[in-house]
Amino acid sequence: MSGFQEIFQRTEIKYLLSEEQYLALRDRLQGMAEVDQYGETDILNIYYDTPDFSLIRASLEKPLYKEKLRLRSYGTPGEQSTSFIEIKKKYKGVVYKRRIDAPYMDAKEYLEGKKDLEQRSQIKSEIDAFRTGYEGLKPAMAISYKRIAMAGTEDPELRITFDREIRWRIEGLDLREGAVGEDLLKKGQRLMEVKIANAFPLELARMFSELGIFPVSYSKYGRGYQTMALRMAAYQTVGRTASATEHAVAYA
Repeated sequence: MSGFQEIFQRTEIKYLLSEEQYLALRDRLQGMAEVDQYGETDILNIYYDTPDFSLIRASLEKPLYKEKLRLRSYGTPGEQSTSFIEIKKKYKGVVYKRRIDAPYMDAKEYLEGKKDLEQRSQIKSEIDAFRTGYEGLKPAMAISYKRIAMAGTEDPELRITFDREIRWRIEGLDLREGAVGEDLLKKGQRLMEVKIANAFPLELARMFSELGIFPVSYSKYGRGYQTMALRMAAYQTVGRTASATEHAVAYA
């Protein structure tokens, strides 16, 4: 095993920042939080779903409980690069993430039902159960972004992340394709997540209020799916309109 943390339980709150808000906040965070040892990192994910996208459709309805399955790498992987198979669950606002690591191609082929993984653990059993619980589970969408992660100087359980260049695609669902796709954010925007295990820091709340930073509901996979669905609906409308026009011309 890699030594990476395998189990997380925390509250995650999201915010959309303009370039100006981001720069002002980073300045104010000095002394309260520091960038971790990795600096800015490329994070690549493939989300797995049913053929009719039932997992993300259910998630967007904001139920008390929801869950996702994804394959993640830090940077573009090679066949033997370490990757992570993750189950992410959310219940009443609390996020529970459980993951195992494996060489990229082993993880990819396992999730595609082509082979099993040699490791045995409780988390591996939970992933097995997830895969058998949803019929037709397959790679559905790739989501990538650049992330800066910060940790609290006094409270190491406090994590603040800033994501930019969030991109989605439904073609070439292989992490070896790299961080390619269509942008979800406007130029200069960043998605910030505050991840806390304890009470929300009062000093941080004051900073956000002064800078006009407020929580938003934002799912990267969800936004990618909504963009895709709207585009498909538009294509279908154009197709129906074209067919109706052709029909009218034919019988004019």
